[in-house]
Amino acid sequence: MLKVLVRGFAGVAAFLVSYIALGGVMSAASAPRPSGEMVQIDPGRSLRLVCEGPSSDRPVVWLEAGAFGFAADWGATQEALTAAGWRSCAYDRAGMGYSPSGPAPRDGLAIVSDFEKLTAASGEPGPYILVGHSMAGLRLRLYAGRNPDKIAGLVLVDAATAEAAQNPRMSGFIKAFASASRWAARGASIGLYKPLAHTRLGDKIGLPVQAGAEKRWAFANGRHNRTSADEVALWAQASDQAALQPPYDPKWPVAVVTAGPLKGREAWKAIQSAPAKASQYGMVDHVEAASHTRLLGRDFASHIVKAVAFVANPGGGL
Repeated sequence: MLKVLVRGFAGVAAFLVSYIALGGVMSAASAPRPSGEMVQIDPGRSLRLVCEGPSSDRPVVWLEAGAFGFAADWGATQEALTAAGWRSCAYDRAGMGYSPSGPAPRDGLAIVSDFEKLTAASGEPGPYILVGHSMAGLRLRLYAGRNPDKIAGLVLVDAATAEAAQNPRMSGFIKAFASASRWAARGASIGLYKPLAHTRLGDKIGLPVQAGAEKRWAFANGRHNRTSADEVALWAQASDQAALQPPYDPKWPVAVVTAGPLKGREAWKAIQSAPAKASQYGMVDHVEAASHTRLLGRDFASHIVKAVAFVANPGGGL
């Protein structure tokens, strides 16, 4: 019996080693060359920046990704914005994607401080239209409170709000998500996801070729996942930091785009929609056919483009 167990354990161990090794070979062979450029924000510190689209008298659109997200998440959205004549910029937060790690802790203040430096160093003129997905809703609130003169409008894409974290159900979700994120980081760190990177798990958004390749690479990357888990672990603190800032100025145009069915989720949709409802120039678009991730993909990016057009010209329609 003992021999059978030993042989079984050895077989499982050999399979895992082969599985991880195969994933490593696949990952190395397909590692994409990143798009964009590295922009210095401090002596010895840079962030990866991807700006696309023509310069014009329209506001520049800055795109902030949510948990586990980076510039590649916005590949389809940037493609659609460029086609509509908008200039947009997306970036990798410190320790995410192709950006080197930054000083801990990676809370809202650290991330927004880096973003402030990046927008200044980019040379892109403000004021800006800010677009944030998921957890990035917290960073938009913090940035807007600290830089009100830089705001031309805001688009919240299935975004979290500072007030939502006070909801008991949301608080429970945050704790569960933080735990799951830690396990995800451990799995990525030992190479478990590399053979899965080229399955549908690697890109659940629906991205163009270059952005899709970057997303699949990051899906299996240990450092990217560890940084993501660290950010999620500080969700409550980031919410508190955002809540210390005043609500959005009612004069700022605010568009809210949500994903998933409205029925049965009315309370949560109302929390998400509140910033647009409080604005003098608000718009809400419930995209019921979209999922939280696919809302950023090619199938639904047009909704984000329409929201950007609305906040740029709230009195002129879409």
